[in-house]
Amino acid sequence: MSTAEAAHDQPEGDRGTDAWGEGLAYPEWIAKLLPAVHDGFTAVNKYVSVPALKMGLGRYMSNPATGYLMILRTRGRKSGEMRDAPLGYTIVGEHVYCVAGFGRRTHWFQNVLADSHVEVILPSRAFSGVAEEVTDADERRRVLAPLLRSMGAIAGMIGMGNPWRDSPDEIARKCEGMPLVRVRATGIAAGPEDPGGRYWVIPIAASAVIGLWWLGRRSRKDKDA
Repeated sequence: MSTAEAAHDQPEGDRGTDAWGEGLAYPEWIAKLLPAVHDGFTAVNKYVSVPALKMGLGRYMSNPATGYLMILRTRGRKSGEMRDAPLGYTIVGEHVYCVAGFGRRTHWFQNVLADSHVEVILPSRAFSGVAEEVTDADERRRVLAPLLRSMGAIAGMIGMGNPWRDSPDEIARKCEGMPLVRVRATGIAAGPEDPGGRYWVIPIAASAVIGLWWLGRRSRKDKDA
């Protein structure tokens, strides 16, 4: 339920944050906090989540407690530039699923409606694909529970439902108004560890830190000798 898009890709009349959560089934106390939550997610995504996922740290950031993250790369419907959104996801069958937790106004979802061709960067692979909104009620009920489980504790904390306790119908009710998106793979894409990716920063930085530590330790030994 996150977005890292620039303001010029927002739809008209959506410049303010008071519209976030409109038409969703969040509890009232959560709905009041959504503008602040949206702003917080935007800042964290831009400066932490997106850079870390691009460097191949998704495998270290993802776990059942805090959730699993991918990057969904869409084309800005006004700028024409590629936009990266870190999102919780699950894999069911041959498709990757994610949900727009801020509703239909979510920027990456609006980009998908304008251009369904996307790229997906998972912790273990990357591919190009076609994104489609899931409108079938049975598919929503089948997918939302595993999706919420893959999002970790955050889903239950913000009122999307408890996938270990709630029935599929109850989860669907609590997620009413949140677009569910299915991504069908159509080709390969460059991942963090492929040519052009950013994972190379990690081993180089780690080697530099280890090298400096070893040199410092050797210098201290020479002084003590």
